[in-house]
Amino acid sequence: MTGLPDPTWQVLPREFYRRHPALVAPELLNKILVRSDGRAARIVEVEAYAGSEDPAAHSFRGRTARTATMFGEAGHLYVYFTYGMHWGSNAVCGEAGEGFGVLLRAAEPLLGVELMRQARPRARRDRDLASGPGKLSQAFGINRDFDGADLVGGDRGIRIASDGTPPPDTPVVGPRIGISRAIEFPWRWHVPGHLHVSVPPRKR
Repeated sequence: MTGLPDPTWQVLPREFYRRHPALVAPELLNKILVRSDGRAARIVEVEAYAGSEDPAAHSFRGRTARTATMFGEAGHLYVYFTYGMHWGSNAVCGEAGEGFGVLLRAAEPLLGVELMRQARPRARRDRDLASGPGKLSQAFGINRDFDGADLVGGDRGIRIASDGTPPPDTPVVGPRIGISRAIEFPWRWHVPGHLHVSVPPRKR
């Protein structure tokens, strides 16, 4: 498909996203976030957020100007500003009106690493370029202009694709990070032992 650096990669179809985020999220592990400028990174950590059934979701209390994209068609990018300094990037899931999404928490840079370094000059190591939701968005140059971008159609040059690498059979599962509500939900997944996750595994 056009816009992908490797002709064997396949853009994830709309149907992939039209499910509950707790189903979509673990299957996004090892998929590849791609920008048309050559940047690509393998998704290694995600979190699910589930609208009215999830007090931690931005969409819990219903649609607002900020969360309108979350209530739209699946397969779009919901981008939000947080902590007065960071952008968060989410894949919209479920059916229109449900307010579901998956936060892309961390990724391993694959291509366009120099562009990511330019975007993240404070990162000392490549493993720090996209090891957190704010870092990931910064490394890919994602800001408010990308809110609503179609990850399937690629209208703003950003997609999620598969290179055939399956998600891990037994991903690490646990509570989400940086929230104060619904902290008991086990809706954070990451690739076991991966050094590019937001909270790297401890050395033994």
